[in-house]
Amino acid sequence: MKKTFLTLSAFTLVLGLTLNSCTIEVNDGFETVNVQPSNTELKGEIKNDITFKKGNYTLKGIVKVTGGATLTIEPGATFTIDTSTTSGLVILQDGKINAVGSVSEPIVFTTSTKTPGDWGGITIYGSAPIKAVNGNTSALSEDGNNVYYGGNDANSNSGTMKFVRVEYAGKKIGDGTSETNSMTFYAVGAGTTLENLVSYKGTDDGYEFFGGTVSAKNIISYGNYDDSFDWQDAWSGQNNTNWFAFQTGTGNFGMEIEASSNADNVAPKISNITLIRNANTNPEAANSPEISAIQFKKQGTGIFSNVYISGYKNIGTQKSYAVLIQDAATETSQVNTGKIVVNPLTYLNSDQPGVWGYAYNPNGAKTFSNTTTVTKVSLPAGAWATVDGVNLLTALQ
Repeated sequence: MKKTFLTLSAFTLVLGLTLNSCTIEVNDGFETVNVQPSNTELKGEIKNDITFKKGNYTLKGIVKVTGGATLTIEPGATFTIDTSTTSGLVILQDGKINAVGSVSEPIVFTTSTKTPGDWGGITIYGSAPIKAVNGNTSALSEDGNNVYYGGNDANSNSGTMKFVRVEYAGKKIGDGTSETNSMTFYAVGAGTTLENLVSYKGTDDGYEFFGGTVSAKNIISYGNYDDSFDWQDAWSGQNNTNWFAFQTGTGNFGMEIEASSNADNVAPKISNITLIRNANTNPEAANSPEISAIQFKKQGTGIFSNVYISGYKNIGTQKSYAVLIQDAATETSQVNTGKIVVNPLTYLNSDQPGVWGYAYNPNGAKTFSNTTTVTKVSLPAGAWATVDGVNLLTALQ
């Protein structure tokens, strides 16, 4: 029989349970811990399976799941981030997350100050293939964790996230200069499930994929400062659907797409995309050209169907497009070979209708028409998409 030992010494897994003003720390000499919601503080490394039930918790510091452990979070669990230190949740290549909420009881990561950039967000590392710069099959992460990512298992499984909401992320971690996104996926494999996720008011991208093969369904990027959706290193998810971005206040591209200059890549596929830019939304930097709905560069590819775009207007001398191609190599190798497709497309309340934009002199500019009417994405209403009483799906109505 496995025994659990209580000690006042710090071990790898630390769960601070406040009890009569004392802190009891739990040794990692067990297989599974079921944590009850009584002022529980989570910090350090998780090297054994652990379950968080419905209730309120605090997440402090950079929490890492590793050593074959699975972090399980049940519906209705809320983690308030301790912003007195740099905090984030990192699932390493040898760890898993099993965070399954529901439409009425989502799993929420938030902060008490409700300030964009309060913490580092959620980062997952998988074992799927990547193509980094120069075709490298591994690369050093950009998030300050200094982790090499990339593998050879396209179907690797990093776990499941359903009905999870991440609020006010994007804080610089590690070296103090590398920004994190609200949700970041490094070489995550197709065996991983990502469904019904919300990224809310982060200071970097809502979602970023660094290679890998994972797909995502029913995801919302709302009010994020940089790009709503971003990928590089030849991410190639094939079963993506129902992506919704609402840019408001501060926001760059709706989608920023590249393949780290690798011409030979597998184009990801996404059906049903809605990108809406609210009035008076400005890019992070003044006079920035990063105001188009979808940008392709550095051999980035994508096969997109049923795309609804609205609100992308010129700002000053900068022009906004539904689709912007940044370099001739991407046009030659990807646009002209059918690995960049955005069709059918409905483009409303926006400037430059009927043409693609080019940041150079194109070799045969592309046009498009709205002959097929595309409607907005349909997502289930409920608490999962409601923040501080505000329904994030209002723009879809």
